[in-house]
Amino acid sequence: MENTPHSAAKAPAKVTLEEGKDYWYCTCGLSANQPFCDGSHKGSGFAPQKFTAEKSGDAWLCQCKQTKNAPYCDGSHKGL
Repeated sequence: MENTPHSAAKAPAKVTLEEGKDYWYCTCGLSANQPFCDGSHKGSGFAPQKFTAEKSGDAWLCQCKQTKNAPYCDGSHKGL
């Protein structure tokens, strides 16, 4: 079982979220639908992270999978 996520990209993804809507954030880095889960984690030991958008609008979601504020980018990719 892998315990280190794959870095999907060294920059965050700008996405438009809808207030009150649930989303599934990819934590393994294998999804082809970054930064959202597409089921590619199966068998990897990872599971997607469910989150509910607090407000409608653009958000920057982590794709390097090193953020301490998942699913949101905290700038951790700058150290990669």
